[in-house]
Amino acid sequence: MRYGALAVSICFIFSSLHSAAQQQDSLLADATLPNVISYALKQQPVVQQAQIDERITDMQVKSKLADWFPQVNFNYLYQHNFQVQTNIIGMGFHNTSALQFGASQAIFNRDVLLAKRTGSMVRQQAQQQTAGTKIDVVANVSKAFYDVLATEQQIKVTDENITRLQKSLNDAKNQYDAGVVDKTDYKRATIALNNALAARKSNEEVLKAKKAYLKQLMNYPVSADLNIIYDSATLEGEIAVDTVQGADYSKRIEYRILETQRSLQEANVQYNKWAYIPSLSANGAYNLNYLNNSFGKLYNTSYPNSYAGLTLSFPIFQGGKRHYNIKQAEWELKRTDLDIVNLKNEVNSEYSAALANYKANLANYLAVKENVELAKEVYEVIQLQYRSGVKTYLEVITAETDLRTAQINYFDALYGVLSSKIDVQKSLGQINP
Repeated sequence: MRYGALAVSICFIFSSLHSAAQQQDSLLADATLPNVISYALKQQPVVQQAQIDERITDMQVKSKLADWFPQVNFNYLYQHNFQVQTNIIGMGFHNTSALQFGASQAIFNRDVLLAKRTGSMVRQQAQQQTAGTKIDVVANVSKAFYDVLATEQQIKVTDENITRLQKSLNDAKNQYDAGVVDKTDYKRATIALNNALAARKSNEEVLKAKKAYLKQLMNYPVSADLNIIYDSATLEGEIAVDTVQGADYSKRIEYRILETQRSLQEANVQYNKWAYIPSLSANGAYNLNYLNNSFGKLYNTSYPNSYAGLTLSFPIFQGGKRHYNIKQAEWELKRTDLDIVNLKNEVNSEYSAALANYKANLANYLAVKENVELAKEVYEVIQLQYRSGVKTYLEVITAETDLRTAQINYFDALYGVLSSKIDVQKSLGQINP
């Protein structure tokens, strides 16, 4: 018993170590945006499902194309007749059996011909669907990444604000103790500090929710840490986009999918027209027949026969079914043409909206960028003047609020313009994972 318990313990330990190693391998040491995107493209279930759909489609195509190969079959038959039917020539037998080897080869068949002509297009459509899924993942993950960054920066700004307020609170307390000012400044400093601490706590909770959403998009372990790494200078250098270029719907994956769909529907129209053409196949068989009234002697003597031939099948009348199928396929083709027209309009509208949003965010970013340094200078000057007794504490609070607002607006504007750039690139079909 002790040896059995020891073995179970050892197996449990190794299993735990293996699970821990697997989890460690699935974590990101450096959660930069490229690494986060690469991780999401590998781990996201919707991407994996799209890739599985590609494999399923490939197997379906191969299954259809297999009908072009010779089809070989074997049948074994045994029949015991309780009442033997009387034949015109001779008598029947109580026991009959047969070994049948059959083969057929499709020479012309519209089903296998369609599979051969459209196999590559069907595979291409599955690949395009996967590409579309990856584009959505890249766009959503990138925007969620920037959203997390914006909240993290708000927390850092609040931390700096808390440090300044704590220093201001000490200054106000010292001046109050020295009898220079009354309790008003001290109380205002306490109120401002408490508000900053509450804002920090609120932002921390918001950050948890935004990180959870980013992990969801990445399929990242919920309990694992995700430490975002970024370079502000690099991010600032990536905000530019060519606003002169026009929308080109041919670069959109949605358009390429519709193009492939249209080609498949053209092939479907032709397929239904082929219904008027005969199908031709070659077939042959070799049979070993056994006939005897005694079961014990049934397989003593065989009566073989074999044949080979051609089968030509031509449907003469089907109640107008072929005609209706052709018309249905043609209407489906026309509907796809209208889908393409509608997509072109949507692309132009989507690009115009994304570009307008980007320009607005860019203008806001350029406007607030300079405000940070100006607000910092004003705060430092007023803080010195307050300590010298020139300015009131209310002016210190106002300057500090302006500085905090300028810093938060700057980071919100930076990540806002980066996020809107993603929408512009997506509308232009420039995201190619």
